[in-house]
This record gives sequence, C-alpha cells and structure tokens, in this order.
Amino acid sequence: MPRQYNYWETHEGFSVMSKVIKFYEGDAVSREKNESVGYLVTLASRKLLRNIETRLKPFNLTANQWAPLLALANKRCNTVAGCARETGIDNGAMTRMLDRLEIKGFVTRKRSSDDRRVVNISLTSLGKKIAKDIPPVIGEVLNQQLRGFSEQEFNLIKNLLQRFLINGDMLAEKP
Repeated sequence: MPRQYNYWETHEGFSVMSKVIKFYEGDAVSREKNESVGYLVTLASRKLLRNIETRLKPFNLTANQWAPLLALANKRCNTVAGCARETGIDNGAMTRMLDRLEIKGFVTRKRSSDDRRVVNISLTSLGKKIAKDIPPVIGEVLNQQLRGFSEQEFNLIKNLLQRFLINGDMLAEKP
C-alpha cells in the first residue's frame, strides 16, 4: 500500500510543501515482474531497441548508432563530446561508436585547427542519405508498438514518461 510523505523543498527561491507517495518500501526487486515500474520501463526500452535494430539492419546500423547520425543531421552536435552529450552516451563509448560509423562511411572526423583536443564530426554524403531514411523507420516501429493506443492514451504515456524522466533528472542533481 503506497504511503504519502510531505517534505519542504525550494523551488525558484520559494519553499514549498511537496507530497511524495512512496510506492515501494524496499520491495522493488522482490515484486512480481509485471508489478515493478523499473522492470517494465527497462523491458519496454529493450523491446523497442530490439525492434528498431531489426528494422535498421538493411541500413547496416545498430539501434544505438542512429541517434548520433540524426543529431549530426539536425545540427544538434558537431563534436565527439557534443554527440555524447546529445545522446546520453559517455565520451569513450561515443568515440568507439564513431569509429564504427566512420568505417561504415557514414561520418568523418577531423581535429579542430583551433583546439587539438576537439574532434569535429560531419556526415558524409552516405551518412546524410541514411539520416534521411532513419526517421520513417523509427516512426513505423513506434507506431507498431503503440498499436491499439488511443490518442488520449498516447498523450498520457508520453506525459507520464516525461515526468518520470524529470524526476530522474532531479534525483541525479541531488547530492
């Protein structure tokens, strides 16, 4: 049974009373699989990535490799560090991923002439073509996984996941 707790927090310079409902009391791991939000979110993410990966095989891409390509195509990053930040992947993993994308002919890397520590990334003509082909594939997979959802349910799950992510960001920011 969930328990409600009140606590004070500062928001935009004001102290406000916040309510927290605790849904788990040390039993998050021991619950049935389909009762754990963490398990369900993880499983949903894995199934989505597996389905995306299956559909991206003809493009010679993995489920994780499409994100930096789209970030580059949409001008949201142009360096290794920027791609890592944009996609939520650490710099070392991004460097290895870009190694593979460069071998496949999708990106090129060039050291900055202003700062040798900075590596600039750009899409090749093949990378630009692939980046245009990716969104419809991702959209098709998402539509399949959202099959049977009403527009109201779609908006609800999107809003709930956004709140879940914001709460996770706030937790990560606390010491």
